[in-house]
Amino acid sequence: MPQQIWTRRELLKTGTAAIALPMFVPAAVLGRDGAAPPSETVRVGVIGCGGRARMIREGAGVKGFKVVAVCDCLKQRAEDYAKQLSSGEKWGVYDDFRTMIEKEKLDAVMVETTTHARAWITIIAMQMGIDTYIEKPMSLTIAEGRTMVDAARKYDRVTQIGTQQRSMPINNWASDLVKDGAIGKIETVIAPNFIGPFRWTKTTSDDVKAPVEPWWDVWTNQAELRPYDTALHHGWARWWDYDSGGLCFGVTGWGTHSYDQVNRALGTDDTGPVEVLLEEAVADRDAGKFAPREMVGGVVLGDTGDIDTGTRYHGMAKLAGPRAKVRMKFANGTELRLHLDGDRGPGLGAIFVGTDGKIEINRDKIASNPKEITRASDNPGPNRRPETAYHIENWIGCIKSRQRCNADIEIGQRSSTLCYLVNIARDVGRVGETLRWDPVAERFTNCDEGNHMLARPRRKGYELPKIS
Repeated sequence: MPQQIWTRRELLKTGTAAIALPMFVPAAVLGRDGAAPPSETVRVGVIGCGGRARMIREGAGVKGFKVVAVCDCLKQRAEDYAKQLSSGEKWGVYDDFRTMIEKEKLDAVMVETTTHARAWITIIAMQMGIDTYIEKPMSLTIAEGRTMVDAARKYDRVTQIGTQQRSMPINNWASDLVKDGAIGKIETVIAPNFIGPFRWTKTTSDDVKAPVEPWWDVWTNQAELRPYDTALHHGWARWWDYDSGGLCFGVTGWGTHSYDQVNRALGTDDTGPVEVLLEEAVADRDAGKFAPREMVGGVVLGDTGDIDTGTRYHGMAKLAGPRAKVRMKFANGTELRLHLDGDRGPGLGAIFVGTDGKIEINRDKIASNPKEITRASDNPGPNRRPETAYHIENWIGCIKSRQRCNADIEIGQRSSTLCYLVNIARDVGRVGETLRWDPVAERFTNCDEGNHMLARPRRKGYELPKIS
């Protein structure tokens, strides 16, 4: 019996759960119907028109990168975004990303939505045959992140997570120094101790007394439906229901960058720690007070010319929220200490302490002790282009070559997992007790309470599509 051929529109009518196979090959991939093949242009749609979506301006000089449509569940926001950023070009404007993909014959989308909506949107886009650039953190939980990875592999999608340090020449050069043994065996890594998420207690679903605006239902996605509140809509990144610490100097807001830098340098892109230890009780603490400097292996931390990350990155140093120091250990014995405060040190990186020295990596800035290590003649130096341009360029190149990106979705899963392990250890609250983590199964072997936090219930209508 011949296989039934479904159109994209027919599958949309059946509901997202019925979309089972990547049957759609965007027109531009094959260069049919007059569309340019990917060797020339990749047609991109932007989903979510908030602040981070404006980074498409940094891709203006990337060959083959062409935004042709934008979408936001609040359509007026999409219209305003298009007016501000389209440079006079005619962009399609939508309030449903599935309709945008269907009508615009896209090759790829950039998912720049709230964190709690990203997995649902990304998987549907993949099932519609679309390659994806996914803002970080890529998911709200470890479990849904793994489902996203499974979808990318099942449907053979090219994915790039928005941890753009992965594509910055100087950051990769310094990471390779660490990985290749320039400072000997890595004994300790010191990274920031980020602020965790806050819990919303003002309203519940019981307070919803009348029908809500359709866009607010869509915006709420998997989370509990509450009455509209501007503090939720515009401050979503600080609340646990919608992110896991997106407040500046927050666990997932900045932690995905910092901890991804750790994985890049340690070569742990496809694994994770085996132990997690909460060192102190969680309390609201100022993120800008730098603790007394520690001695590790005879090296004083922070003596390589500390950067005032609070000044450079949106004043994140002078904030307060739930924090507690956490330690992790990898199978090879390397210890990751999440200890640094926000006013000094590499806020978007880490300090790598080896048997033969130390390398400090921040975004677009590095230092070492001995200093000669990072003064080598092949040091590429600071960025010469907008920082995200390198990342967009890598994504576009991989869409054409069908290779995996610098920040492939599996890499994003591992860096996000480090963030969620921090939050889970803090929520479990067993100070001084080692939680044992299996990075293959992605489960705790001695903490059922922690395993219950690997996923969350999803609101009806926003369940993740089945991958089959």
